[in-house]
Amino acid sequence: MKLLAVRRLLRIQRVVIRYQLDEMLFELPLPFWLRALSCLLPWRWLPRKPLALSRGARLRLALEDLGPIFIKFGQLLSTRRDLLPPDIADELARLQDQVPPFPEAQAIALIEAQLGAPVSELFARFDSQPLASASVAQVHAAQLKSGEQVVVKVVRPGLKPVIRQDLAWLFLIARIAEKASADARRLRPVEVVSDYEKTIFDELDLLREAANASQLRRNFDGSPLLYVPQVYWDLCRHQVLVMERIYGIPVTDLATLADQRTDMKLLAERGVEIFFTQVFRDSFFHADMHPGNIFVSTRTPWSPQYIAIDCGIIGSLTDEDQDYLARNLIAFFKRDYRKVAQLHIDSGWVPADTKVNEFEAAIRTVCEPIFEKPLKDISFGQLLLRLFQTARRFNMEVQPQLVLLQKTLLNIEGLGRQLYPDLDLWSTAQPFLERWMRERISPLHLLRNLQQQAEQVPHLSQIARETLERLQQPVQVQTSASRDHWALRLLGAALIGAGAMQGLAPLLATWPAWLMVGGGLYLVLRR
Repeated sequence: MKLLAVRRLLRIQRVVIRYQLDEMLFELPLPFWLRALSCLLPWRWLPRKPLALSRGARLRLALEDLGPIFIKFGQLLSTRRDLLPPDIADELARLQDQVPPFPEAQAIALIEAQLGAPVSELFARFDSQPLASASVAQVHAAQLKSGEQVVVKVVRPGLKPVIRQDLAWLFLIARIAEKASADARRLRPVEVVSDYEKTIFDELDLLREAANASQLRRNFDGSPLLYVPQVYWDLCRHQVLVMERIYGIPVTDLATLADQRTDMKLLAERGVEIFFTQVFRDSFFHADMHPGNIFVSTRTPWSPQYIAIDCGIIGSLTDEDQDYLARNLIAFFKRDYRKVAQLHIDSGWVPADTKVNEFEAAIRTVCEPIFEKPLKDISFGQLLLRLFQTARRFNMEVQPQLVLLQKTLLNIEGLGRQLYPDLDLWSTAQPFLERWMRERISPLHLLRNLQQQAEQVPHLSQIARETLERLQQPVQVQTSASRDHWALRLLGAALIGAGAMQGLAPLLATWPAWLMVGGGLYLVLRR
């Protein structure tokens, strides 16, 4: 085993002992053989003074002690409120994303190595003192030779080896926990660590973040709702990102926003509109919209515009997920629980053999107390959270895209209510959702679908022609008319299956699918 891995293990062990995390573990209903192992841990034989801290606080402080990688893991874990007890989730949500910066000389050396030139040649000015430092990167202010003010984001050096070792131990702990405890299996620790692995390695690639920022900027080009800084692609590499420096008010600085007479009601409503626009219009949403990544422009306080940075984590939904999610939300607020249950089954989010009436009753039990409140007091994010928790009892598979969506909605809703406590999120969102649903069945949308499916026709016809040509080629083995007949029937069955997969809704846009099914039926039924 590598020395680094051993050192990290000893470091983790010291922190576990200091914050008595082993006590939290052995409070779980563990099997007898694993509980007996607690007697073999030498430090448990020594007298220890109980810590005057909650279990959530002990876990949070332990992650802070273990450094940036574990802090980032705690931040991600805090978003999985569908898996964690509320007291632990609340404590982990307090983790800050400000960590001590790494040495300036290291940052400059890495920038120069990535860009292949001294910073004095690349920039007219470069501030060696960082503007901000986060868990995986830090940011320096600079000015281009052409005069533009920019920020230079650089990944912390030497992170990957530490991340790999930390992940190896996290996976080991997660697997042991899954095997040892039914409660732990319900929390799906291996899956949580897998999500974290993907997220952390994605964030280490700043070219991915640059591409995300460019796409988001293009989606809101000229919009009064959201501004995304420009990326300077010539100066971007995997570990260095250069983008326009923005000057705005942190969205949590309510005093300054009030001083410039910002329309707080409109600001809160626009935050909701931005979220739904990203999710339903673009299917491309900023999934890390915590307050540190959101600013408000100072230009037009009467018509406030958001500024978004740090696009390292982006979520997206398929057309099917968009459709089912919108229908679910509308059905929820109409209290049509039967439809909600059926939509979950139709979408494949819960097993097909789920009893609709039982699922409907469970959803009603959770939601009816919520709807006794005024609409403005109903938490949209908490409603989704309750829904996912209920669906999990019916073996709902974890949907990563929906977890990101839930996390983002909770962030946006919490922020909106902080800006304007009387925000009625549903009255803001309902017109958008209903308009989007109408547009989905509009003639223009159907025409676009028709065009997209028509573009597939040459490809499908090419496949059919090649298949027929292969069937007509002479075969050395004796071929009978009956074999040709069965081959054509198989081809017909394949066409029926392919057509069914394309979708058979009674819409003009699905004519290629109907054509394939019709041709398949002809080949199957012909004599």
